[in-house]
Amino acid sequence: MKYAFMTFSNPAWTLEETLAAAKRYGYDGIEVRIGSGHKHGLELSSDATQRAAARQRAEEYGVSICCIATGCVFADPAKAVQNLEQAHAAIDLAADLGAGVIRVFGGRIPPTISRAQAMDSIVAALQALGDHARMRNVHVAIETHDDWCDPCHIANILGRVSNPYIGVNWDYMHTTRVAKASADKAFEALRPFIKHVHFHDGTLDADKLVFMPIGQGAYDHQRVLCLLRSIGYDGYLSGEWIDWEPADVHLPRELVAIKALEASLGVNS
Repeated sequence: MKYAFMTFSNPAWTLEETLAAAKRYGYDGIEVRIGSGHKHGLELSSDATQRAAARQRAEEYGVSICCIATGCVFADPAKAVQNLEQAHAAIDLAADLGAGVIRVFGGRIPPTISRAQAMDSIVAALQALGDHARMRNVHVAIETHDDWCDPCHIANILGRVSNPYIGVNWDYMHTTRVAKASADKAFEALRPFIKHVHFHDGTLDADKLVFMPIGQGAYDHQRVLCLLRSIGYDGYLSGEWIDWEPADVHLPRELVAIKALEASLGVNS
């Protein structure tokens, strides 16, 4: 497996500091959150020189910029056009940085429309991104998040989109704690579409994220790793830790823990 962490671990780090931390602790990649004021310096507005320099620096460290995490949401038709423009720009940013994935959201369903109408809006937006994603060799991954934690809802959307460059960012904390789907149930629905995975541990509280060290929370990471291995998953598992402990505390500890669980599966699991 390949492991990364999102820049939420320390939003104050520069790109250089983020890459250095990834190298220091043994991560294979970093996931760059854009549009949230993080100090890594990579945004949709970054020019060609900045993008080329960032990609070269990542290559020098031997650390991939594996995903561009956007805040784009598509469930609200009134906001879809503006968010589509940003998603198209994010595809170009990802391609320029050598990242194979951008993360997007379904978002909250506005109170004025039905789930079916919101689903139509998401499907239309993802379909509109498909050709561009293919041309730039970047996958668009909608996260199991917000009003779209139910893996069956996401599978329905992606089945309708029917584009190999449009898939899912499976955050199995959300499919478990919000949608109450077991790892096996979520995986069975999402397996044809998995492009990126978020991992973290915590409680089963559906109303808020409560992080805990891996092995102390409620999530069966070992089972998820086994399921991903069963399909030869070759994407990244990216640790997402927001407003939690200092990065230099959780980054080394969580990677050691998840790798130990992977090692416990054995070679032929």
